[in-house]
Amino acid sequence: MKLFYTSTSPFVRKCLVVAHELGLAARIDTEMLRPSPLEPSPVLTRVNPLNKIPALVTDEGCVLYDSHVICEYLAHLAGGDAIVPPPGPARWTTLRRHALADGILEAAVLVFYERLNRPSELWWQPWLDGQRTKALQGLDALEAEATELGDGFDLGHIAAAATLGWLEFRDVLGDIRSPRPRLFAWYDRVLARPSMQATLPRA
Repeated sequence: MKLFYTSTSPFVRKCLVVAHELGLAARIDTEMLRPSPLEPSPVLTRVNPLNKIPALVTDEGCVLYDSHVICEYLAHLAGGDAIVPPPGPARWTTLRRHALADGILEAAVLVFYERLNRPSELWWQPWLDGQRTKALQGLDALEAEATELGDGFDLGHIAAAATLGWLEFRDVLGDIRSPRPRLFAWYDRVLARPSMQATLPRA
């Protein structure tokens, strides 16, 4: 398999953590790209017309995107239900938590790119504040259920961990750690996992 990736992307990291957790990392070759909203990558566009990473080319030549689809595919390859539980309450909790983490990321990424690519005098502050509020509310929701995260590490946990890692790496929202001690106590524990250490974001 071949994964088109960027080393700083939390969506890519989520897929790579899943691959490591499932023992599939050695089967995946990677190609580093740096697409941006302002500068599409022609290499990536040939694979994914949306010009977004990650994109995975399977052994059969099928191209998969986005990160959720790739993670589901890797879980299918590995068999079992270690990453995505079978239908039932545990599965819906996992998928809901995954959606929450991705929603936090999507709002924060919009803030990041607005500040990165647009001159500061053109920033639309009410819009930035709205995206920041959504991301912080999502983090507060994770804090509220932090004691329920337990010792497992399914797709919902992985998405939450990748989200927290990127937010601290990019410092998009300011201090997110101090107001959420239970969430970050959990995060610091899972950060020691080999899959998390092998996928640390690097600028």
